[in-house]
Amino acid sequence: MPDLIAFLDQLADAAGKAILPHFRTPMAVEDKTEAGTGRRFDPVTIADRAAETAMRSLIGLHHPAHGILGEEFGSERTDAEHVWVLDPIDGTRAFISGVPVWGTLIGLKTNGVPSLGMMAQPFTGERYAGDTRQAWYRGPDGEKTLKSRACADLADAVLFTTTPALFEGPDQDAYRRVEARVRLARYGCDCYAYCMVAAGHVDLVVEAGLQAYDIVALIPVIEGAGGVVTNWTGGSAADGGKVVASGDPRLHEKTLRLLASA
Repeated sequence: MPDLIAFLDQLADAAGKAILPHFRTPMAVEDKTEAGTGRRFDPVTIADRAAETAMRSLIGLHHPAHGILGEEFGSERTDAEHVWVLDPIDGTRAFISGVPVWGTLIGLKTNGVPSLGMMAQPFTGERYAGDTRQAWYRGPDGEKTLKSRACADLADAVLFTTTPALFEGPDQDAYRRVEARVRLARYGCDCYAYCMVAAGHVDLVVEAGLQAYDIVALIPVIEGAGGVVTNWTGGSAADGGKVVASGDPRLHEKTLRLLASA
């Protein structure tokens, strides 16, 4: 595992080198939304594609037997023991708006289970990483161990979601039940909000409609910091869908019950 942890940094370096020349510059933005799907604007840029291409090239060079699942270029060898799950820019909407709350997500599944992950933010120079047993940070604040904070009650919790527009029908009602009970609810930040859970600044993230590449990299970070990540029924969140991330297991259980209540 130590060599794979070091490889995370190599992948992050390559992605950042591909992305940063395009941040806060005029660029073409394509809409990946397929007609008739009902999905909202789904942007992609040259930076997304260049970063994923760079990471795939490194994986192919150093670990040719490993599989890859990436947002921009799909999957290969996903039956391998080790599968890298890549989102070159999680938060492309923030990226094209010039707001630095996007990040490169680099996750590794071992025998189907998230085992290693990193969120790298090349503009701020921050990296949040974990292996499910421990989590760590490196950036302008130096190097330190990540630890989620204790928060047992929703009334004391800070909640994030990317946008309430993620939820429809009964899911929206369920989310509103949670939001109505927390101390503070904030929107936006995509992957950055999950890292704030691991760092002990935020208590809870509730989202829906995620893909595997949106969450696999973040699971080992939050778990390594002492938190919990599941789907809304308490099962694995590795395939995405409706996800809850909490810094405190007691808060997590209460949130799951509230999401499930009529």
